Amino acid sequence: MLGAFAEDAAMRRTLPAFALAALIAAPAIAADAAKPQPRKSAQDIIDAAPASDWRDLDPANTLYMELPGGRVVIELAPGFAPEHVANIRTMAKGGFWDGLNIYRSQDNFVVQFGDPDGDEAGKAKPYPEGTKTHLPAEFTRSDKGVRFDRLPDVDGWAPQIGFADGMPAARDPKTGKLWMTHCYGVVGAGRSNPPDSSIGAELYVVIGQAPRALDHQLTVVGRVVKGMELLSVIPRGPAPMGFYEKPEQRAPIVSIKLASEVPEAQRTPLQLLRTDSRAFVDATEARRNRVDDFYTQPAGHIDLCNVPLPVREAK
Repeated sequence: MLGAFAEDAAMRRTLPAFALAALIAAPAIAADAAKPQPRKSAQDIIDAAPASDWRDLDPANTLYMELPGGRVVIELAPGFAPEHVANIRTMAKGGFWDGLNIYRSQDNFVVQFGDPDGDEAGKAKPYPEGTKTHLPAEFTRSDKGVRFDRLPDVDGWAPQIGFADGMPAARDPKTGKLWMTHCYGVVGAGRSNPPDSSIGAELYVVIGQAPRALDHQLTVVGRVVKGMELLSVIPRGPAPMGFYEKPEQRAPIVSIKLASEVPEAQRTPLQLLRTDSRAFVDATEARRNRVDDFYTQPAGHIDLCNVPLPVREAK
């Protein structure tokens, strides 16, 4: 040991001054590295996501709902409701919703649109050629062969929650059933009491707190990815259900078209963060355990419907 100390001392005598300074500074550098580093926010993580973490919105599965105030962009979910989505495509191509209106706006619940005179003989707007007038209920789908990006959080409405096809979803592994959840911005097909009484002509958008009791009770056909602010500010209709009493109270719809039927120069080019990406997982974790100058205690939990699905302009 004595020999080793002597050798070290001899080495120090021959080291240049800058090297000695580096040896002295090394403990301080190590101490700085040991300090807790600032945690990235969810937005920081999303902003830094590589191009491979994003997917383009498919024009064939995208609706443009044109309102006097602007455009609402809806991503359809053919994996969850293939027959309803096919009918919706047919009706959009045939201009069914053009000139119709939003005839219901219920506070903390939904806005609903379609033909308010659809039940009255002689007043109903005819469906475009090819529209099916009877469809099966598509409340759930099989989870076989479907990638399910599960969240670890406990949910009061389903055994498992997460995302499938980029949509908020729930799953029951015992039955092998998967369904879209009624989160803010989700689009569903209105129906009467019989489960198979919807065809996609009357649609609703959730504008309030997630009514999860409706999960696997109605056919969900997609979600709004841009323009929710145009729907959420529509004046509320009267209690109890928000249906307008007078036609002039209704909010007009200029048109609803498939993006694939709109000239490319007039489309809204959007990309969505893939729910199987590292950035999405990390951003969700940053929200689940948020730590910053405002939050004094990390929640350690996140609700499925409070996980935003990031959208950006295509680059």
